[in-house]
Order: sequence, then C-alpha cells, then structure tokens
Amino acid sequence: MTQLLLIRHANVLQQSAVSAHEWQLSANGRSRTIQLAHSFTTHPTRLITSTETKAVETGQILADIWGIPCASAPNLHEHDRQGVPYLPDQTEFENTIKQFFAHPDELIFGNETAVQALARFRTAVVTQLESYPADSLGIVTHGTVMTLLATYYNPTLEPFTFWQNLSMPDSYQLTI
Repeated sequence: MTQLLLIRHANVLQQSAVSAHEWQLSANGRSRTIQLAHSFTTHPTRLITSTETKAVETGQILADIWGIPCASAPNLHEHDRQGVPYLPDQTEFENTIKQFFAHPDELIFGNETAVQALARFRTAVVTQLESYPADSLGIVTHGTVMTLLATYYNPTLEPFTFWQNLSMPDSYQLTI
C-alpha cells in the first residue's frame, strides 16, 4: 500500500474572460497556502502539480516552504471544461457538479464524463507513483478530480458531499 497526499489548489482570482486553466492565486490563496504548509508536522518528499497555473503556484509555495522538489506533470488537470462558459452563479455551478457526480457515465458539462476524468487522472497519479517509488508524493490538483480519486478508493464517501466540504487549499491523505 502506498500513501499519497492529495492537495487541492488555493483560492484564485476568477476572471470570466480568462480560461480557468490560467487563473492565478489570489493574495488570500497565497496566504492560505502558507498556513496549510505550516499545519503539517510531516510532509511529502516531492510534489507533482497539474499544469494549471493555480496548482503550479500552490505547489511551488508548499515546496519552497518544505524545501522539496516540485514539478508539473500532464493529465493531473481538472475535469476537462475547456470551452464551457463560465458559471458565475455558485448555486448553478454546485448543481452542475452534483449532476456530474450523480451521473458519472453521462457527459454533463465539459468534454469528459466523471468516468473518463477519473480514468485519466488515476492513470496520471499511478504514473507519478511509479516514477518516484522512493519518495512520498503529494499531488497538487483540483477539487473534482481529487474527489473522484478519493471516492474511488473510499467508496463509502459520498462524492458531492466530499467535494462540497473541500476548502481551498485543502489536503486528503489517500492509501492506494
């Protein structure tokens, strides 16, 4: 069994005219990431982030504080929502996410189903674990795919509730 620390990126500056992949951390997000880093008594020996700016920035702050290597890797990104209009209404966004988890085989929004997002993300995580067998890894990623993986390995967790209870940033220790 392998231990893996999943870390959700910190708060961002949401900009409807900018792709969510390019959103940067807000000042509050940077501050909360520093707080998260200092809340750990032990930490991973290596961080791997998604290629999205918010995850890279979160990972780099943590890595700098912990004094560990940090790099980005493909396929650790959020559920593919490229081309989906920005949903500024929080209730509408949450209802859409709820449907995404409730109907994992259906294309609810974006370009991949929950099943497809999980398969992509899980393969990417396993690839990183195999690439760094001597390290304890932290993966800095996104709420939806983090939820999919956590609930895959812990089927007693209810996906929407897990997702809804994640803060920014947040972490979850997973045994694979």
